Amino acid sequence: MSITKAIIPVAGWGTRRLPITKAIEKCMLPIGNRPLVDYVVQDCLAAGINEIYFIVGEDSDQLENYYRSNIKLIDYLKRNGKEDMVPLIAPLAGVKLHFVVQPSYGKYGTAIPVALVADQIPDGESVVVLMGDDFIYTDDGSSETARLIAAAGENSAMLGVEVPREAVSRYGVIETDANNHFVQIVEKPTPEDAPSNLINVSKYVLNSGAIASIRAYAATDRTDEYYITDPINDYVAAGGIVSVVPAKGQYLDGGSVEGWLHANNVVVGSSK
Repeated sequence: MSITKAIIPVAGWGTRRLPITKAIEKCMLPIGNRPLVDYVVQDCLAAGINEIYFIVGEDSDQLENYYRSNIKLIDYLKRNGKEDMVPLIAPLAGVKLHFVVQPSYGKYGTAIPVALVADQIPDGESVVVLMGDDFIYTDDGSSETARLIAAAGENSAMLGVEVPREAVSRYGVIETDANNHFVQIVEKPTPEDAPSNLINVSKYVLNSGAIASIRAYAATDRTDEYYITDPINDYVAAGGIVSVVPAKGQYLDGGSVEGWLHANNVVVGSSK
């Protein structure tokens, strides 16, 4: 199936990165000379995505400023003999960007960004969902999103990241059946009880059935967080298929200082 749309949630406050995220949106923290979220975007573009829905906070403007044209900066570069740098700041070509605001006092959780744009996804189409504060880095420049789309086919798919067996107790671990189809998430199991060493990092291809399940779940009234894995579980229980695809690249996370430093070391080191 050809998938052309992606949802990238970036509305979180980034509390683990305070105080810097008081002034800089977490998705805009730099990895090398690019914001973290741009690694997610570029992977989408390499997979043929040409329409992206960013789910942003109420006061978000840095992300939109990054992707829009800056006439004054372009003029400055041209006047000062730096015209060769203009392509570095050019808007994305051939890509339609949407900035959808998620209310700070509304429902929250990983299911809500999908529900906010579910009506914009035509029936019968699938959509890619990728968090905006982490990414999969490949040395050869291949697209992890493209691999996920290829594995999904007409169904849905979920990316899994391998971690050492002794580390599984810190994560939600993916259980699969003999066909590598999703069964459930086992939260923070002991190494002995873990069904695998693949963890969920909230990177999906969702078909119409999975989107409908998320829309219905988000319409219910809850007092706690709306986790996207709950409606995915409902979708699978109703007979839906979610293929689990092990990531080939390296998982890099900007959500913690340690993870952000590691991501910079990997990306900058690989570019030398």
